[in-house]
Amino acid sequence: MTQRNDRKRGLDLGFLEGLIGFRLRLAQIALFEDFERALRPFDITPTRFGALALIDANPGLSQMQLAKAIRLDRSTLVALLDHLEGRGLVLRRPSATDKRTNELSLTGEGRKLLGQLKRRVLDHEKRTFGKLSADERAQLARLLEAVSAMKTKQVIEI
Repeated sequence: MTQRNDRKRGLDLGFLEGLIGFRLRLAQIALFEDFERALRPFDITPTRFGALALIDANPGLSQMQLAKAIRLDRSTLVALLDHLEGRGLVLRRPSATDKRTNELSLTGEGRKLLGQLKRRVLDHEKRTFGKLSADERAQLARLLEAVSAMKTKQVIEI
């Protein structure tokens, strides 16, 4: 939402107008809604998609590594993996080196579905960021990475 659009509706954002975090939140909501709509026919949420993509890129990934990467607590991750495993998309196997750890991999069905999902996600990216130049997209990605890295460092230091 731009200030002009907000004012057309008679809404003055006041203090919120200058807050980058508020603008990021509005952008996140808009992105999430479109992303969720794109994947809804497959009964896949953005979090489930992220898990599938990370497992595909990192065969043998541990549950703990996945939880940290997508910032889920243990019980939420277990429920997510139960769902994906129940649909025949993910396999959990005890690690050969540490029986307390499960290693994750996609099934053939999981890889097939992920291929379909990736096409939908790329279409979402085009709809969302298609009007930005390649340089603008790269700059936005760098800025978001910098913000994310600062936040991660703060969490670790606390």
